[in-house]
Amino acid sequence: MSTAVLTDTKPSNENASTVEIKGEPKPSTAQYAWLLRGLNQPGGKLPLFDESGQRISPRTIQSSLDQGWAEPWFANPTKPDWLVCKLTEHGRAALRRR
Repeated sequence: MSTAVLTDTKPSNENASTVEIKGEPKPSTAQYAWLLRGLNQPGGKLPLFDESGQRISPRTIQSSLDQGWAEPWFANPTKPDWLVCKLTEHGRAALRRR
């Protein structure tokens, strides 16, 4: 799902028309920080906690999964409600776009 913005730049007396075509979505600041940490981890493993020891927001994780930037890696038997994820190639590309 992508959209781009095209604008007619020719001078004209008529109203210019604009067609929206946006590029690939870019990670938010929180998503970017989380995904970035997977670059240096074996297998692209993404952390469960941030640098301050706070749990990564489930919303950040879920939205990154929805975009295809991360994928579930394995079930955490100790904490089944915590999703252990890894960075995808699509996620690596999203980091380069930002």
